Amino acid sequence: MLLNGAKILVNCLEEQGVRNIFGYPGASILSVYDALAKSSIRHVLTAHEQGACFAAEGYARRSGKAGVVLATSGPGATNLVTGLADAYMDSVPLVAITGNVPLAQLGHDSFQEVDIFDVSMPVTKYGIIVKSASEMAPAIRRAFALAESGRKGPVLVDVPSDIFDCSAEYEPAVPEHTLPSAPDEEQLRVAAEMIAASERPVIYAGGGAAQAGAEQQILALARLLKAPVTVSYMGIGCCPPDYERYLGVLSDINIRAAEAVSECDLFITVGARFNSRYGAFNGLRKRRIPLLQIDADRAEIDKNVHASAAVIGDAAAALDALLPLLGEKEEAVWAYPELADFREENRGTRIIRALSQALGRNVTVTTDVGLHQEWAAHNAQIFSPRRFLTSGGLGAMGFGMGAAIGAHFASGDTCLVVTGDGSFNMNMNELTTAVKHHVPLVVAVLNNNALGMIRKLQTARKVKGSGVNALYLNVDYAALAQAMGARGVTVNEDEDVEEAVAAALDGPLPVVIDFRIPINTGI
Repeated sequence: MLLNGAKILVNCLEEQGVRNIFGYPGASILSVYDALAKSSIRHVLTAHEQGACFAAEGYARRSGKAGVVLATSGPGATNLVTGLADAYMDSVPLVAITGNVPLAQLGHDSFQEVDIFDVSMPVTKYGIIVKSASEMAPAIRRAFALAESGRKGPVLVDVPSDIFDCSAEYEPAVPEHTLPSAPDEEQLRVAAEMIAASERPVIYAGGGAAQAGAEQQILALARLLKAPVTVSYMGIGCCPPDYERYLGVLSDINIRAAEAVSECDLFITVGARFNSRYGAFNGLRKRRIPLLQIDADRAEIDKNVHASAAVIGDAAAALDALLPLLGEKEEAVWAYPELADFREENRGTRIIRALSQALGRNVTVTTDVGLHQEWAAHNAQIFSPRRFLTSGGLGAMGFGMGAAIGAHFASGDTCLVVTGDGSFNMNMNELTTAVKHHVPLVVAVLNNNALGMIRKLQTARKVKGSGVNALYLNVDYAALAQAMGARGVTVNEDEDVEEAVAAALDGPLPVVIDFRIPINTGI
C-alpha cells in the first residue's frame, strides 16, 4: 500500500508493539503527530524534551522493552542528548525519533537545524538518517532490533521533515526477535571448575542481570554456593533483601560488602561493569582475587579489571547453562557477619525507610542524584528487578521525575520519587505532566537547602569559601505543588518521621512532600 513517511513510521511503531511514546511537538515533526492521532498509540506530552527522554527511559527500564521518544529539530533534538547519554551509559533500550529541516536544506544552517546525528554519535548505539520515504520502514525496524539486542542501548532516527510527507510502498512485517545465543561450552566448563575450587565465593549482580530477568538464577546460584550476594545500583532487586546472605549495594560506605569482597577467594560478577565510582574494587586488584565475569558484551571483559575467566552471554541464559554443572557447597566461615550494620542512620535514611515500608513491595522507586540516591539505594526495600530506577553511569540530576512517569505508563505502578531540592529543581516542571495524566506519584524532596553531595565532597577536601554548596532557595515546595495542581505537604525537622509519612500519604496523588532536614545531614 502507498503511504506517506509519517504514516509508515507510525505503522512500524505499531508493528513493534509500541503503545506509549513520550515527546514534545515542533514544526519539523508535525506530520508524525497527524499520523499518531489516527493510531492506537498514546502520546504523552511532557513539559520538556529532557523529561520526555527520561520518561521513555523509565518506561524501558520498568518494562524491559524499548522506550520511544519524539522531538523536533534543533533545540528539541539537543534537549534529548542528556537522556540519550544516560541510556547509553546504563544500557537502556531506547528509540529516539527526531524531525529535521527538509532534506535539501541540510547543511545550510537553516532555522532550527542541528546535525543531531553527529552530536549524538558518542552517546548512542547507532544512528540513522532517513533520506527517502522508502527507507523509513527498514530504518525503524532496524532501530528497534539494535536497541533491544545484545547489549541494549539508545538508537537515533533522524528524519528530514519533507520525508514525512513523501510517499512510498509499505508492506507490514512481523518483528523478528533474536534469542540470546547459547554460551560457549568451554567457557562454562572453566567457570564451573573455578567455582568448584573456591571456598568463599561472592556474587555481584548488576544491570545486565536485571535486564535479563536473572533474579531467580542468581538466587539459585547463591543458595547452591551458600554465597553472599552484593549488587550495583543498577542491580538492586536482583537478590531479595530477605535472603540471609544478602549484603546490599556494593559501595564505599557499605563496610560489610567491601569486607566480603576483600575476604573472598572468587568474585563472580553477573552483568556488571566495574564502575570507577567504587573503591571497593581496588581490593580485587591488590589481592589479585580471581574474577569470573559473566556479561553479554565481550567489550566489558577485562576493560576495567582483569578477568581470570569469562562467560559471554545473556545473564539468565548463561546461569541456566552453568547451574547444572555445579555442586552444592558447604557453609563457609566469614568474618564480615560480625560487623555492625553498615547502614547510615540519619533523618534522610529514616524518611526513606518509612516511605518504603508504608508504600510496600509493589511501589517502583526512582531517584535523582546526590546523597539521597545513596540513602535510597541502601535503605529502600526492593524485592524484584526493575523497581529501583536510577541514573547509575551518567549520574544525571533531574532523572527521577520523568523516569517515574514513564515507569507508571509501563506498569501502572504507584511510583516514589526520592529527590533532593537541587535535583528536584532540574525537572520539577514534569509535575505538571503527572497531574495532567493522573500519575500516582509520591515525590519525597529531602530538602536540606544545599547540594548535599557537593557539600560532603567539599567538606572532605576542606574546600572553603566557594559558596556553591548551599542553595539559599527557601522555596515552599508544598505551595509550588499546589500551584501545579498536585497536593503539597511540608514535614518539618522536629516532626516524627513515621507519623508524618503516614499523614502525608493519607490523600490523593500526586503529592509532593517537602521534608525539611538539617543542612549537614549525612556529612
